[in-house]
Amino acid sequence: MINDFHYLKPASLKEALAMYAEHDDCKVICGGQSLLIVMRQGMVTPEYLLDIKHVKELSYIKFEEKDGLRIGAATTHREIEKSDIIEKKYPVLVAMEEKLASIQTRNWGTIGGNIAHADPAGDPGPVLIALNAEIKFGNSSGETTVPLDEFFVDYFETKMEHGDLALEIHVPTPEPKFGCAYQKFNLLDSDMGIVAAAASVTLNADGTCKAARIVLGNAGPIPLRVTKAEDLLKGKKLDDALFAEAGKIASEDCEPVADIHASEEHRRHVLGVLTKRMLKKAFEQAQKAA
Repeated sequence: MINDFHYLKPASLKEALAMYAEHDDCKVICGGQSLLIVMRQGMVTPEYLLDIKHVKELSYIKFEEKDGLRIGAATTHREIEKSDIIEKKYPVLVAMEEKLASIQTRNWGTIGGNIAHADPAGDPGPVLIALNAEIKFGNSSGETTVPLDEFFVDYFETKMEHGDLALEIHVPTPEPKFGCAYQKFNLLDSDMGIVAAAASVTLNADGTCKAARIVLGNAGPIPLRVTKAEDLLKGKKLDDALFAEAGKIASEDCEPVADIHASEEHRRHVLGVLTKRMLKKAFEQAQKAA
């Protein structure tokens, strides 16, 4: 049962930020796919609920070749999934969204809400970090932009403080010879991942690895970059042996927690396998890329 609350519906971003600054015991709702669950469970009982669903300034998808992709925080998962420009330039985002929960959830849930909720089992975080994304958030006093891999602090915690709203996700234009892949391991196709792995690879003109990112989902309190494995790959001609070694490092450096779905040992094993597979897939994409 959800406790009574005062409902706030701002007409603009400026009004939303002012309302949020004015009310201390206030939670932000946009899609509500996560917030309403914890409210029903009595885990949070805000006096005020700030609904930013209809703040049009926060809902958009824009792409420019030099600047990259910009997604407003109130953009729905379904809009990302069905975007032609995202499918062309960032197909891994579309593939990720197609497996994110149900169509009903994707129709209403938003990218900003998902990231701000900071569930380590969430799908967008690892993929966007592998794509070198950054997030812009702000309050009535100003805005801040940080790399997404610096945004998450702990379970369900981010660098945002009370009064801050997630505003925009920025993803740079992929370099030439770039590939990115993501897969989660789950029992039902649309469930959150028991564990997940995203990997991106950028190749030099001579075929050696220019850069790599490996990001694990639900392998600790935040999306986890495996920098030791990334460093292993840089400057080398990539092959199955290196992918296997990177997977081994990922399985050792992660911090999974056992639960009713899988033991810690099983999670580590699957993370190693997924890392190896996603690196190979990203590498093959990079080889074919212009």
